[in-house]
Amino acid sequence: MKPKISMRKALSDPKVLGRALLAPSWFGWRVLLIAAAGEKLTSKERIEFKRLTGREREPGRPCRELICIFGRRAGKTLAISTFDCWIAACCDYRDVLARGEVGVALLISRDQRAAKIALDYIDGILRDSPVLSSLIVNRTADTIELSNRINIEVRPCNRVSVRGPTYISVIADEVAHWFTSTDFANPDVEILSSARPGLLTSAGPLLMVSSAYSKYGVLYDAFKKHYGPDGPPDILVAYGSSRDLNPSLPQAEIDRELEADPVRNRAEYLSEWRDDTAGFIPRDVVEACVGDYRELPPRDGVVYYCFLDAASGSENGDSYAIAISHKEGDQIIIDAVREVIPPFSPSTTVSDVLVPLCKRYRIAGKVWGDNYAGEYPKELVRKAGLYYDLWPQHKSELYRDPLLPLLNSKRITLPRIDRLVNQTCTLERSVKRSGRDEITHPSHGHDDLINAAAGAAAAARKAALTEQHVPLVSPWAICKEGVLEPGDVYTPPTSDWLRSEHWGPVGSSPPP
Repeated sequence: MKPKISMRKALSDPKVLGRALLAPSWFGWRVLLIAAAGEKLTSKERIEFKRLTGREREPGRPCRELICIFGRRAGKTLAISTFDCWIAACCDYRDVLARGEVGVALLISRDQRAAKIALDYIDGILRDSPVLSSLIVNRTADTIELSNRINIEVRPCNRVSVRGPTYISVIADEVAHWFTSTDFANPDVEILSSARPGLLTSAGPLLMVSSAYSKYGVLYDAFKKHYGPDGPPDILVAYGSSRDLNPSLPQAEIDRELEADPVRNRAEYLSEWRDDTAGFIPRDVVEACVGDYRELPPRDGVVYYCFLDAASGSENGDSYAIAISHKEGDQIIIDAVREVIPPFSPSTTVSDVLVPLCKRYRIAGKVWGDNYAGEYPKELVRKAGLYYDLWPQHKSELYRDPLLPLLNSKRITLPRIDRLVNQTCTLERSVKRSGRDEITHPSHGHDDLINAAAGAAAAARKAALTEQHVPLVSPWAICKEGVLEPGDVYTPPTSDWLRSEHWGPVGSSPPP
């Protein structure tokens, strides 16, 4: 990237970008953009720069990452659109683009509506410039094509669609409100990981702009690592309230919003990270309890316990999760966790996944679970020859005790399964209006695996479960309809039979 005109000169020249951030209230943004472009600041500008970044001096070189965390109505979209116009229209990339190659200034937004707003800003800034307007060749719903072999494009949050092009810049708009859990197909970390390689050729910047929200995700991680005087020079983090960057906002209106909903609006206008959506369990606590295995084989002489989180199998619904555990002294070991992702047939899942897993770990009697969907999932399990019993605790209670104390004391070992670990770390704790404390997954998230694992840990810890009972219904005493006929005599299975290699389907003959 070779600037044809400096950022300072472009912002001061009304023929280039001088009309974009003209009012005195844009002073803070002009300081940040000049510093991010690698240019020197004046002594007055350094005072503002320190107020916004916590650093004494500007980087002195172009930033590879600019992270701006400010409240609502702080002018983030217009300011960052101005920066993108300078990158796309005022810099030369002929030395890094191959013949016929088009460089892309990419803007990623949470949805198409927000993306269109940002693209309209960029289009308006370019057309308002007597010099830059001549570069516009074509405008579509998602692309502005320039005559210098640069396209400015907007795309939604999708890790697949951002792969491929050579990027001269990548803007992540309102990134704090993207999906963060890896349970989703397109979490924030995966999207940015897919886009970053496209910046290697041009050495262009990654720009993250957003208001503050939860204490997890790529934005919060960047804030923790890089904000303040100890951050690396080429990663610049600016942080402040709405009025820090837009002093024209009426304080009385903000005070009224804070009074109406202090928790939500302190994040929206004051950039305070929300504690009510913070992770229930810190990631370092969880990772300290993760073993070096994905699944442990069964061992002789060990009593295992099973807990399942049943699901209907409908598309885009919850997964069917099963966890196996055992107890060794004071330590709870989660030996195996199985997940069936929808769509699936519940009856097939029971016969093809649950039953073989229970047989492998010699669980011939009781399995535990919650009361999901009433009798239907319990009946399927009972027809398979296992007794489904309801665990007395709600999942919020399971997370509070035993899961949290076990993790804090390192008396539980979890398998190294990324989805399980991430579900544990993204559990949220909040207080409902009724006063009840609820612990659950974030909006649109899942906690199927950790629910099953927490239940299995509780089952292994409970002293009353040191002895398992035989099932109320034997797999080999079931007729084709799945029930005992009147007058049938039930014979408990022997230990040799339970260890047999063949466990036939319902209605078949028992092994000899």
